[in-house]
Amino acid sequence: MSSSPSSNSSSSFSESELELLAKTADALSAYSGKPVMAETGVTEGVAWVVFGVPLATDADDGDEDIVVWQMGGSGTEWVGNAGGLSPAPDEVYECRLLWAIQITGIEGERFIKLDERSEVVAWSDQLADLLPFEIDPDEDPDEFDD
Repeated sequence: MSSSPSSNSSSSFSESELELLAKTADALSAYSGKPVMAETGVTEGVAWVVFGVPLATDADDGDEDIVVWQMGGSGTEWVGNAGGLSPAPDEVYECRLLWAIQITGIEGERFIKLDERSEVVAWSDQLADLLPFEIDPDEDPDEFDD
């Protein structure tokens, strides 16, 4: 995802949206006790964020019905603390895909949420509406450990 000043804010995640996504990934890691990784990117002009759990750390990795998504690699833009892992710049993780959020150009549907099968499951003009729980932007995600 480009962070240049010329980026169109309607077609890319804003800094506050990226912060909300980062806090969501970090809170999910704390809540689930598993590393939840999130990365952003752009494909064919569409900005997206993907959430996943590395298979090596996922107790359900023997499930044959899961969708596997490769996360990481050269140029990866992690959102949050990468689930507490410290990926090397070119390291790639096989992850259980949790969901993705894409930015659209559709009025009233700035964001769409896709499930692990790439099916649209929700849409909203507000990113927070598509996240699994409410995050206070001023709250420290480390406090979720309790």
